[in-house]
Amino acid sequence: MNNKLLGWTVNIGKQEILARNIFILLLVIMLGLTILSGAAAIPVGPSIIYNSTSNATPRPAAAITTAGGTFTTLILNTTGQTYRWKAYVGNVSGKLTLADATNKSIFDWSVTSVTGEVYATRSNAAIDWTTINCSDSTLINNEDLFMNMSLISPDTINKTFNNTIHKSFYVGTTIIQNSTCRAIATYVNGVPQASTENAVFQEILLKDGLSNLIYTTLVNASTIGYNNQRYDFQMILAENEYNPTPTTYYLYVELI
Repeated sequence: MNNKLLGWTVNIGKQEILARNIFILLLVIMLGLTILSGAAAIPVGPSIIYNSTSNATPRPAAAITTAGGTFTTLILNTTGQTYRWKAYVGNVSGKLTLADATNKSIFDWSVTSVTGEVYATRSNAAIDWTTINCSDSTLINNEDLFMNMSLISPDTINKTFNNTIHKSFYVGTTIIQNSTCRAIATYVNGVPQASTENAVFQEILLKDGLSNLIYTTLVNASTIGYNNQRYDFQMILAENEYNPTPTTYYLYVELI
């Protein structure tokens, strides 16, 4: 009887040890997953080096001479500069690093051919990158109103970003599926691109869970741009033409 009781006690002890080991293993796995989810890559703010800012050169007046007593019907065609948008083009450089919370690196890697995204938003608060998604029509219309864009203007945000054709890409660990968000592709050598998922310099409208509108352009390393020069990115941002103080945008970059 005592031996059986002793054997039963020993078996119970082994079961307790096994259960404790399984619990510790599960705890370690859960902790690891928590650390991984908290350390997921997110876009970061870049340092900005200004190169140049320019505006369109006004065209001179067109001359016309007709004889007195004549009646002339004219068809006038002109190209006017919009003050409801502004453009940023340029190049991206940087490195990938393995750093701690104080930004002390243990190792880093130079980036020779950049891929990723450049983001711009009016919000000076932290973007919630974990809730990133396509912008919706309500937010886009509200941004039109904020920028004092008349609904009859041909170049409102809503009318500019009027298609949903773009390639798929990641924002941090969140995938934005192809052709699901409002998007455009800016010009190459002064000519509009065909609306395809393979177009370069695609720009997409995103938002976070805090309803911050985020202009997102996909990086294309050293690609022929709007003026036949090579750039890594091109993007256009809405502006309030009636506000004497230009709108400030906050930029983020994500290198892949």
